[in-house]
Amino acid sequence: MLGSGVLQRQPLSETLKAKLAELEEDFSDGNVTEKGYIKKRALLLNGLMTPDDHKLILKLDQELKNKSLPEKEYITEVTKVLDKYTAGSISQDSMECETSETNCSSSEETGENSKTVEACSSEDSGVLTSSGDEEKAPETGVKKSPKNIKQEKGSDDGVSPPKRRKGKLNGKGQPTIMSMFSKVPQKRKATDSGPEVDSSTDEGNNSESKVEHEDKKIKHEDNDMDADANGPELRKKETTCSPQKPKAPPVKCKECRQLLDDPDLRMFPGDPQEAVDEVEMLTDERLSLLEEDQEYGTYDDRPQHKITNFSVYDKNTHLCAFDTGLIEKNVELYFSGAVKPIYDENPSADGGVLAKNVGPINEWWTAGFDGGENALIGFTTAFAEYIVMQPSEAYAPFMDTMWEKIHMSKLVIEFLVNNQEAAYEDLLNKIQTTVPPQSLRVTSFSEESLLRHAQFVVEQVENFDLAGDADEAPLLTTPCMRALIKLAGVTLGKRRAGRSGIKQPRKVKAKPMRQTKATTTNLVCSIFDTFFKDQIQDDKAGGPRRRRCGVCEVCQQADCGTCVACKDMTKFGGTGKSKQACVNRRCPNMAVQDADDDDDIEDDLDKEFSSTVGHKRTHFSPRKKVNSKVKISWEGKPIKEEGKKTFYSAVMLEEEKIETGDCVTVTSEDPTKPLFIARVMYMWEDSGGDMMCHVGWFCRGSDTVLGETSDPLEVFLVDECEDILIQFVKFKCKVILKTFDKDWFSHGGVEDPDSDYPIKEDDGRTFFCQKWYDPDLARFEDPPVLEEGSGHKFCPLCLRLDHSRKSEIPIVGEQLDDTMGDDNKVYYSLCQKGGLEYKIGDDVFLLPDSFSFSVKVKNSTKKASKKDNYDEDLYPEYYRKRGDYVKGSNEECPEPFRIGRIISIYCKRTVSGIINTHDVRLRVTKFYRPENTHKGKAGSHHTDLNMLYWSDEEAVVDFMSVQGKCQVVYGEDLDVSVEDWSSKGLHRFYFNEAYNTESKQFEEPPNKARSGGKKAKGKGKGKGKGKGKSSEAESKEQQPPSPAFTKLRMLDVFAGCGGLSEGFHQAGIADSKWAVEVMEPAAQAYRLNNPDCTVFTDDCNILLKLVMEGATTNSTGQRLPQKGDVELLCGGPPCQGFSGMNRFNSRQYSQFKNSLVVSFLSYCDFYRPKFFLLENVRNFVSFKSSMVLKLTLRCLIRMGYQCTFGVLQAGNYGVAQTRRRAIILAAAPGEKLPMYPEPQHVFSPRACQLSVMVDEKKYNSNTQWRQSAPYRTITIRDTMSDLPSIRNGHSATEISYDGEPRSYFQKIIRGNQYQPILRDHICKDMNALVEARMRHVPLAPGSDWRDLPNIVVRLSDGSSSKLLQYTHEDKKNGTSSTGALRGVCSCAEGTACDQNDRQFNTLIPWCLPHTGNRHNHWAGLYGRLEWDGFFSTTVTNPEPMGKQGRVLHPEQHRVVSVRECARSQGFPDTYRFYGSILDKHRQVGNAVPPPMAAAIGREIKKCLEDKAKKETQTGETKPVSMEA
Repeated sequence: MLGSGVLQRQPLSETLKAKLAELEEDFSDGNVTEKGYIKKRALLLNGLMTPDDHKLILKLDQELKNKSLPEKEYITEVTKVLDKYTAGSISQDSMECETSETNCSSSEETGENSKTVEACSSEDSGVLTSSGDEEKAPETGVKKSPKNIKQEKGSDDGVSPPKRRKGKLNGKGQPTIMSMFSKVPQKRKATDSGPEVDSSTDEGNNSESKVEHEDKKIKHEDNDMDADANGPELRKKETTCSPQKPKAPPVKCKECRQLLDDPDLRMFPGDPQEAVDEVEMLTDERLSLLEEDQEYGTYDDRPQHKITNFSVYDKNTHLCAFDTGLIEKNVELYFSGAVKPIYDENPSADGGVLAKNVGPINEWWTAGFDGGENALIGFTTAFAEYIVMQPSEAYAPFMDTMWEKIHMSKLVIEFLVNNQEAAYEDLLNKIQTTVPPQSLRVTSFSEESLLRHAQFVVEQVENFDLAGDADEAPLLTTPCMRALIKLAGVTLGKRRAGRSGIKQPRKVKAKPMRQTKATTTNLVCSIFDTFFKDQIQDDKAGGPRRRRCGVCEVCQQADCGTCVACKDMTKFGGTGKSKQACVNRRCPNMAVQDADDDDDIEDDLDKEFSSTVGHKRTHFSPRKKVNSKVKISWEGKPIKEEGKKTFYSAVMLEEEKIETGDCVTVTSEDPTKPLFIARVMYMWEDSGGDMMCHVGWFCRGSDTVLGETSDPLEVFLVDECEDILIQFVKFKCKVILKTFDKDWFSHGGVEDPDSDYPIKEDDGRTFFCQKWYDPDLARFEDPPVLEEGSGHKFCPLCLRLDHSRKSEIPIVGEQLDDTMGDDNKVYYSLCQKGGLEYKIGDDVFLLPDSFSFSVKVKNSTKKASKKDNYDEDLYPEYYRKRGDYVKGSNEECPEPFRIGRIISIYCKRTVSGIINTHDVRLRVTKFYRPENTHKGKAGSHHTDLNMLYWSDEEAVVDFMSVQGKCQVVYGEDLDVSVEDWSSKGLHRFYFNEAYNTESKQFEEPPNKARSGGKKAKGKGKGKGKGKGKSSEAESKEQQPPSPAFTKLRMLDVFAGCGGLSEGFHQAGIADSKWAVEVMEPAAQAYRLNNPDCTVFTDDCNILLKLVMEGATTNSTGQRLPQKGDVELLCGGPPCQGFSGMNRFNSRQYSQFKNSLVVSFLSYCDFYRPKFFLLENVRNFVSFKSSMVLKLTLRCLIRMGYQCTFGVLQAGNYGVAQTRRRAIILAAAPGEKLPMYPEPQHVFSPRACQLSVMVDEKKYNSNTQWRQSAPYRTITIRDTMSDLPSIRNGHSATEISYDGEPRSYFQKIIRGNQYQPILRDHICKDMNALVEARMRHVPLAPGSDWRDLPNIVVRLSDGSSSKLLQYTHEDKKNGTSSTGALRGVCSCAEGTACDQNDRQFNTLIPWCLPHTGNRHNHWAGLYGRLEWDGFFSTTVTNPEPMGKQGRVLHPEQHRVVSVRECARSQGFPDTYRFYGSILDKHRQVGNAVPPPMAAAIGREIKKCLEDKAKKETQTGETKPVSMEA
């Protein structure tokens, strides 16, 4: 009864030997019956059997089932067959070696295994074949009667007759193979792991634990927190075989490429006895199509039928999916089922023709959605087309997956059409909140579903783009699609030839966008039209030439010859002008790459600019005299002779007279540069006869940050002047000084924006000037008030430059008589620098390296470090953690300023007795911060940020290290609480105790520190009130009162929940009168926090249009602000992300012109507020080669505004978050343009790269404190350590606090609530698999997905995860020290991705190791926050695999809550949010951090106070006229 095939003995693989050895051990221990042992052994060896042996085993199975063969004889015959493949192959030594090295996971035994064994021939495992069998259709078992069409269910045990089966693989009575072989890699056993580990109580599983090696066990926590707090367990690995060789990959089927030990591998149960072949089926009269003697038509005449109760399988009868690329790779797939006429709508098999071995399938296709929910799917064979209806029960899981991916692609496309700027987290939100139709038989969609179907979804989006118009923005380049492509490792341009019949998805009808066409004023519109008139590329030329990568399948396709682009090609008889690629060859790779070029650079924290800081001089005049034919002569008599110079008031240049004060043009050595423009200050002739002049330069707009967007007739004043030869003066010109009258505010939105243009006709010699320009800071300000003077060589610019230089040089004051016993030193009462006076007794900020402390503090921060010894098989991805740097860590954070009190100011005498007044020294008393004491950083966790300790230590410091002044008082001397005193201003510090560095004790401060000798009345704990005020405290309090000013009436456009407004309220500069927010939940949140404000939920364009038309109310009766009402306009307009091309085409220009940025500028032009603020992402200044920035500044200058731009880091202003934001500030003429606020808190240097490159020039903001700041950084511990513990999915919106605040930040953020209630401490409910992953991420700093163990865990929904299989060698990373593979896809070996390599439902997400080599190992995904670190930029939807993946709580197994995110932004706990949890996350993530807004507000406040102060003074100096 043995097979007749010729057996060629192949050696067993090491993995297979180990599995057979374990099976032998289980059988000898009595854990498996003899029949069960034989069946399991046959299952393991099926890949080595010849086809004849397969048939024999199938026949023996059927005879045993029919009871025509006794069980004993069955066992004997099957054993004879199996012994041929194992005889002499397994020795005791080899078993021992492999038992300690090999992964022992195996497939589940199912009821199916009691009837049939896989007939699989695999190249990977050594194929045994007999000639003539390779081209045969698959054997599908013994035919059955018509009653037995349904598949049978496996027997419950090894003896009882079989029952019908319903497609489920696991029998209920008999232990499954998985339960008997389920182990973690390297034969580990998860002990004491709680409900996480999928451990069965079956007898087989219990007995298997006996063979576990004790040194291979995995330790887990005993409580519900299963994650190891310290990361992967470290220990030296013991191996029994050395050296280690790469382990063999798991055995795969040669045909369908499925893992043979996969428990989900399913076999086709066989066809009914009356099933017929395809040709015979097609002639059946029930289909009424072909007669027996009728010839078949051509390929295009193939008949169409429907097929139901179908299954698809390969040659080896493995059920497999048809949409994973197998057909496209010419793998022969067949299907069986009941074929019905095309008009039959009944999915039942009744009345159909039972067909078997139909195929092979040539192609499969989809044909859109029938009624909006389901898609038509069909197969094409050589003879007919078949539209699928209902699958068989065994094949239903495959079709469920297919229906799911089709529905998901429809969902994604519809979402993208209406939300093209949505982020990946927004797409996840849409998917997770969409209820699947009942026909899908799934309860919900998840991120795992999206990643599982990512390749298919992206291909459908590609096809959708292909069906669109050429000038439409492709959906493939949207932010969320690019994120999906990167994360899932999607291969673009994979529109396979085998699926050429796929119908293009119909265009989804776009819903009306909530945003209307932009409403713009004529001034804003004219600037864009003027600039783009010559910039827009001709539409007839087809736009910019599309680039191609040249390697994807799309690029390598032939031109179709039928599309518009092809018809214009010369080879098809066209003109060849368009230079466009065929629509079938538009490269998706380059489209995505171009979109990535303009992506947000928020993560590029390590990028350094190579260019130097400083102004690149634009005015270069040659100094060497050259031969010139120009006639030059002095006009009039000399006005002064001084030394060897003779000064004149006028000169004749040819026939043109030039006098002092005239404006002239000056030539350059470079003929390509335009003429320079200057004003003549004075003229003279030197002893050599050279005729010279001193000029003050103007700067052309093209030489400013405006570049090519500037007005060619506008010039700017700059603080630059120099001497030039008069022979280089070209001719006399005129520069008109444009001034603004008091009615300027009412001129906004006028019909004719050029009515106030100072030049009516361009004669080539007339220019105008309205602003002064700072080339280093890119600040445009009103012309400064220049000093008036007279004389033969007076230059106001020289005076300004001299004053500026002197302000940075130390200047000592009155000399003291007391030498203090040291004749080599001269002491002074004060010293000046930067406009500030520093006196004895003043408290000052000093650079951190100015002096050191006596106590050496050990760094107590828990540092994430790379560990060398760990279990590589348990933690297979840990090797990717190669660097010590963790994003969000404060390891490199600098120290805050040192603080000292000036004891004396002195200069040293030189040996010759000269006093060196430029080398000023200070002797100061040191103040200790809490972290400078022996307590270290832990000492600062629970103390006030502004609390210090007095010390008797002194230090001598260089005066140049002084960074500013502060106030330090003794807390007992205050007549108010420390909190009240601290809130009255910045940089107010106090001390209550002194620190003794020798005893390391905190003591009462000495008398000299206490009120000038007065003894303190209190205990010195910081909150008492002294009975008397010290003279020192009084002197510090005796400051002139700030000038009174009226708060500004504010309009907040794109207000969100009001973060910007809240910051301005805290600064005390504005009253929120109006706000515009189109999203209803955010608008409601704004109303909750600003009840006196009118909040409009209309589109901002509609409101502006109403006001411009003269309306006073909107459709709901709300009063609209009118001209003159708005004094402060602020907002953060969403900025469209354009593609990576450096120039706009017509579509992109139309998109930008219709953007909300333009609408916001039109608001500014119409209302003409006193102050204007635009906030946006950091990349706003880089969009389109900074074109968006330039045009924004150009519009503001054209309106008459002073303006500037800069980038601020929110972490510098008191929040535990990195958030870089571009801020454009503008002030009306006559107002003072605010400066950017100095940093108040130190922050990570990597996150503080705030320079901006525009046209190869580097710009910095005006801030000077770049090395340090007054206060230490705010950490996550400061932010949220006091919040109560909650679990995943916590939804109670109001709970009680868990005790008192634990940090200064928490005390401030809680505020003064009468009845403290904690609101919105709620977090997203993550699905069971994500929840399990979060539980297994360790609690150690820097932990993320790379610390996950590769184990099987039981999920909270009752299901179990799978083990991640490593199936390929990784060319980049090699193998582990144990020889284990590290690749999960064929692309790791350098070949194309294989869809069949994808794995799902694994604890380690398959997509991350798949694409990790290309994306920095996906560092931070599933990452935990660090207590002593900071948040990444707070996003609108915290997702562990989102853009900011480090969103897990430092100690709890959940994502961060709404309130934790709100605190990371600096929102007070009393601040309210509205809507669902995702609405609230969106409101928080889109907001401007209030502390940063408050810092900007304080700078605006300084401007208001300065103006109020000036208005009280009289006799203002008139500016020097520039008109000449």
